[in-house]
Amino acid sequence: MKTNNSIDAVTQHLRALAGAEAPGARLPSVRDLMRDLHVSPVTVQAALERLSSEGVVEARPGQGTFARGPAKVPPPADLGWQSVALGAGRVVTDGLSSLLVMPRPGTRPLNLGYLPEELQATALLSIAAGRALRRPGVWGRMPIEGLEALRAWFAAASGFSAHEVTICPGTQAANAAAFRALAGSGDALLIESPTYSGAIVGARAAGLRLVPVPTDEDGVRPDLLEDAFRRSGARLFYCQPTYANPTGAVLSRTRRAEVLAVVRRAGAFLIEDDWARDFGLDGDPPPPLAPAENDGHVVYVRSLTKCAAPGLRIGAICARGAALERLRATRLVEDFSVPGIMQETALHLVTSPSWERHLRVLRAELRRRRDRLAAAVLRHPGLGTVNEPPGGLHLWLRLPPGVSDAAVAAEAARRNVLVSAGQHWFPAEASDPYLRLSFAASQPDWIEEAAATLAAIVAEEVARVG
Repeated sequence: MKTNNSIDAVTQHLRALAGAEAPGARLPSVRDLMRDLHVSPVTVQAALERLSSEGVVEARPGQGTFARGPAKVPPPADLGWQSVALGAGRVVTDGLSSLLVMPRPGTRPLNLGYLPEELQATALLSIAAGRALRRPGVWGRMPIEGLEALRAWFAAASGFSAHEVTICPGTQAANAAAFRALAGSGDALLIESPTYSGAIVGARAAGLRLVPVPTDEDGVRPDLLEDAFRRSGARLFYCQPTYANPTGAVLSRTRRAEVLAVVRRAGAFLIEDDWARDFGLDGDPPPPLAPAENDGHVVYVRSLTKCAAPGLRIGAICARGAALERLRATRLVEDFSVPGIMQETALHLVTSPSWERHLRVLRAELRRRRDRLAAAVLRHPGLGTVNEPPGGLHLWLRLPPGVSDAAVAAEAARRNVLVSAGQHWFPAEASDPYLRLSFAASQPDWIEEAAATLAAIVAEEVARVG
């Protein structure tokens, strides 16, 4: 008899004995069980430990093992008082939290915002983490601003100096810190529409009043941005100028200069979320806005999490002057600093000779997956119109008029295809129904089936509302 089977058999035997005895009755000794069941002491002990953890038996040192009575079920807790104490909820995370739910086996995940495991830099991270563990002081206190060498790496491509960089546990934390540090509760925040749902949630959690500024295929419209500054009195604008999530739009060269001019005239800050810099699929991305502006108007945010692995929670926020001091004060209050082991691992990763090769291979595979998903969608004209972005991780599908994107997403989930309803990506009312389709985790053996499923659901919705 194999060991695991032996443990199971002894466990079942003891469970039956304990159930037949009155609570507190003494059960056979280990020696007796060994003799009667012809098993080793290790097997008996493993079975006893299993049943003890379940509360079936109780081991009393020096006395033996005893049966336990049925566990007393406590009365249900009365938590109603909390609704009165907490008052109205301030944070709604439905759209964001749905993106972080682990997909069930058999589902077709077209809603993921991270790389799937097969595209993550796990092998490089294992090597980097091993080297990081050997660094003296890796478990000690870290400076609030982060490791100098890691800050210098982020600074190299951003137009900032290393002393103007602060390491954060990902860009979600960086954006949230910027919202709290650079504006007060009740202040207006100009924000692209549509935009990253995590920024919408983070800004609302900070108590900011969101003012949407429309975008098109060339990014945010400078004329409407200037009008929004004038009408709202805002001094803060959140922007994704490169491969915006969810649309994939890139702020055009002409508009980049115009947007910076608008921000300067308003005496405002622009938070540049450069989350997708490493995901240029059709050539190199344009340079960040930050190097073109030297007077502290641009606060720059960049992530390593997206292009490495979800568990590497490393990002950076860059700023100058009083804004930098306020950001660091906010970060200090939140969590003191990012753990040294995480920072050292990130540093070893990005300075590895294999890092650039990982990015090249990653971009080539993402390009194939983008093209494959776009082609599958285009084979079903009834789905609507879809973009094919030059970078990022997502397609932005405009559904036929009158169709409910929420209803389509819900029905798709019931049919094991996971997509994100477009309404979650708008800071106010959505202009039209959309779906965000993430191609990173798409696979050739099911992508045609998933597109056909979506097409069937949309056709059903069109018939229902038509």
